[in-house]
Amino acid sequence: MPRSESKARPKALISWSSGKDSAFSLHEVSRAGEFDVVGALTTVTETFERVSIHGVRQEILRAQCEAAGLPPRIVSIPYPCPNEIYEARMGEAVANAVRDGITHMIFGDLYLADIRAYREQKLAGTGITPVFPLWDRPTPALAQAMIASGLEAYLATVDLKKLPADFAGRRFDAQLLADLPDGVDPCGENGEFHTCVVAGPIFSRQLPVETGERVIRDGYAYCDLLLTTSAARHRAQAAR
Repeated sequence: MPRSESKARPKALISWSSGKDSAFSLHEVSRAGEFDVVGALTTVTETFERVSIHGVRQEILRAQCEAAGLPPRIVSIPYPCPNEIYEARMGEAVANAVRDGITHMIFGDLYLADIRAYREQKLAGTGITPVFPLWDRPTPALAQAMIASGLEAYLATVDLKKLPADFAGRRFDAQLLADLPDGVDPCGENGEFHTCVVAGPIFSRQLPVETGERVIRDGYAYCDLLLTTSAARHRAQAAR
């Protein structure tokens, strides 16, 4: 019997933040073809029904997953979220993934060694191996590569200690990179900003998103991003 020319690829989840780093990680592993990415794992804050930290609405998250062809795996957490609750719910999600035959999880981390060490520690012995396809790539060149790939994103959240509030809602593009103050990482790896991806090589279509209200809360500026159908509905309701 002839030997099979192809082996089943290991199943993986993408740790999906809704932002550019996870999207570009997915692009890189998809190009390499080493893994069969079968879902997107995202934490959503129950109180706001938004992606944790990024503040992106669930409807945009679901539209992203649909455009990427990935079933969402949503982990709901409270706000504020004690660490023990976060770790318990993530542990349950990891256990479910293992039962589904998933062996790897892909992360968009770039160079923060303590974050990588935490992920490796929490996954040790679970049956899930962490993968870091963008690790240690110089972020100025990486940011340019993301834009050149066709990836489009908005800044959904900015840390007001690092950036003015009016950066929230701006497009992640060459002009933004040129306007970033000295000391701000061009990929926002130190938490200066977080993004929401609306188009790119991993999406089957561009998401129709527009910027809405900007909100200041807990030292951060959030730009409310809306699918255009939702934005039109909100405007109609406000006009009544």
